Amino acid sequence: MSHSFFAFVQQLGETPALALFTLLTLGVLLVNGWTDAPNAIAGAVVTGALPFRRAVILAAVCNFAGVCCVTAVNASVAETVYSIAAFSGGPRAASIALSAGMAGVVIWAVVCWRWGIPTSESHALVAGITGAAVALEGSWSCVRWESWGKVLLGLLLSTAAGFWCGRQMGRWAGTWRGSDRLFRCLQLPGAAATAFFHGAQDGQKFLGVFLLGTALVQGRQDEQTFVVPIWLLAFCAVGMALGTGMGGRRIIDTVGREMVTLNPRDGVACDVAGVGCLLVATILGLPVSTTHTRTAALLGVGSAGEKKADWRVAGTIALAWGLTFPGCVVLGWSIARLFLHIWQ
Repeated sequence: MSHSFFAFVQQLGETPALALFTLLTLGVLLVNGWTDAPNAIAGAVVTGALPFRRAVILAAVCNFAGVCCVTAVNASVAETVYSIAAFSGGPRAASIALSAGMAGVVIWAVVCWRWGIPTSESHALVAGITGAAVALEGSWSCVRWESWGKVLLGLLLSTAAGFWCGRQMGRWAGTWRGSDRLFRCLQLPGAAATAFFHGAQDGQKFLGVFLLGTALVQGRQDEQTFVVPIWLLAFCAVGMALGTGMGGRRIIDTVGREMVTLNPRDGVACDVAGVGCLLVATILGLPVSTTHTRTAALLGVGSAGEKKADWRVAGTIALAWGLTFPGCVVLGWSIARLFLHIWQ
């Protein structure tokens, strides 16, 4: 089947299920950039290294670059999401179920944003897709546990490594010499690099789910070749960049002001820890959450030395993280059952 842009546009007009899925995917891309990307710039904003609006523009540009550059070299994260679950029941039913999973992701992300909780749309995505596939199949046999294993491994390693590296860098930062002005300047490349890897990681996941949606419409999910068209790469990159441009001040306030108080040295330490973990995970092809990695690094820095972290706020965030997988599986399953009842 063709991967061309013109063939896709033609199918949009002929297949309402694909049009619905495309609209919901764009919605998730926007919400991801709006609620997830602010983690990349939280440190730079709260320490005064960058005004909020300039930081948002920087994050949008670097998100775009991350999606394009890394996916062109290594699309293994996209492949993991693509193969997270098998959809049965024919192209129309499969597309409806997948659309329901995406609707669940949007609902979860907006609710968490409303409360200022930095949750992971990446994990919401794989959980929502899985719940939708289970609703369609009627059993858990459709779940591909090997792909789920990579997601869980990435979650555990990135969160633990982010906290440990942040704590070590926070201790080391106490010995650094230099003015706050110098460290504020150093935060600029740190924020840019974090936003770049946010695009590299999360952009790939949405590429994977978009390819899954088009494959389901065409009845070719089991096709062995995995091709990422240039136009689709641009679509995901632009969607995420636009979402990032919408800003996310609530998230920044939660992680950068309420959970832990940062000075410019701490901000640089957090950037180094977070970027290092994201770089290693991306090279290894592990699907990780930039939200979890970055927030864990912030908490690690905040727990080092005499700095104070608000563990009550951290506990609320951890609870939301723990509820993301089961909550989005249930949402994806419930909405899929509803959609299938209405339209099938």
